[in-house]
Amino acid sequence: MVKRFIKLFTDRKYWVRQILVAGLAGGTAWVVGDLLVKNGGLVAAIVSTLSIRISLHKSLREGFGQIVGTAIGAGVALLTVSLFDFGFLAVGTTIILCAVVARALHLGEVASVNVPVTALIVIGPGLSESTATHRLQSTLIGAAIAIFFSYFSHPKTPVDRAREQIRNVSTKAAALLAEMSEGVAAGYTQQAAGKWLARARLLVEEVPAIRAQSVEARGHARWFPTAEKDVAEDVYTEGIVTEHTVVQIRVISRTLFDAAVEGGIADSVKKQVAVALSAASYAISVHIEKPDDIADFGPTPTDDAREAGSALAETLIEDGTDIDQEQIVRGLSIVSNIGIIADSLDHNSPALRDVVTPDEPAQAKVMAVSPIDQTSNLWKKLKRATRKYF
Repeated sequence: MVKRFIKLFTDRKYWVRQILVAGLAGGTAWVVGDLLVKNGGLVAAIVSTLSIRISLHKSLREGFGQIVGTAIGAGVALLTVSLFDFGFLAVGTTIILCAVVARALHLGEVASVNVPVTALIVIGPGLSESTATHRLQSTLIGAAIAIFFSYFSHPKTPVDRAREQIRNVSTKAAALLAEMSEGVAAGYTQQAAGKWLARARLLVEEVPAIRAQSVEARGHARWFPTAEKDVAEDVYTEGIVTEHTVVQIRVISRTLFDAAVEGGIADSVKKQVAVALSAASYAISVHIEKPDDIADFGPTPTDDAREAGSALAETLIEDGTDIDQEQIVRGLSIVSNIGIIADSLDHNSPALRDVVTPDEPAQAKVMAVSPIDQTSNLWKKLKRATRKYF
């Protein structure tokens, strides 16, 4: 019983580490807040708990959003209380105005929530100008402590975490292709194909997490002095490679499922399909390990995958009179999918080189529009209005 209880925590060591660091950060914020600001420990601890995240980069973003939210919330709260006194109208108006201001400034989701929360903290009992200033100072202390402690929340850097995610998903992808290869060779059923398709869908669902972690790694490398920008960019590219790979695997699994619904793959091409899937699986596995001398021993695994795909295509064309037209189309689709996987693994696909991948969506940022752009646009509007007036 005791061993099972302990195992619950040992199996979740990263989570345990994060909550311990969060608890330590909150306690430290309480102590430091009380030392530097009169009765500022509670607000500092609340802000620290809201701001701390599993990485330094994210905590900086969250901390920045919290600071902006505090400034807006404090100002709006003092304005509404001075107009309506503390009560129903003051609280309701504060929340509404905070939401409007956060939207107007294009703050992200987190900061938009922090604005009204901070405002309500500010207009709490004992409101005065000095109290609002103290709570603002406590908020800054809590955010700073969260940023500091978040560095210890995870034992790995953003780049290492991105690599770990990419490796895990790629390993699952290679295993799924290998299983599909064995199933095709043995004569799979519609039920088995359905399980492959379900697993492939789950792999695709992991793509957003990989993309977010890759974006964090690249953003972290831009400002952290010990981070290597080239390494972060390579990891970001590998994230895109993984995305392209798992999407093609999902298409392959759907093709096999559709073939099973229509009666299965023709016996004359089963072997070639199985060999092509196996070659693609091996190419992904080798790409994960990346041995330095892989190119010194003749054709690479990706070359073998392309060759296996070409052999499948030749068989489909030669036996065209004996194979149903839909079977030929599905087989050529698998050939195309394997070719895309091989090109992605070799980093020679135009889809990787020539297509600029957008940064994280605006709603995921602390500020969807940068302060510089906002100031520039506001200045242009003021200049136009001034010219019209005069």
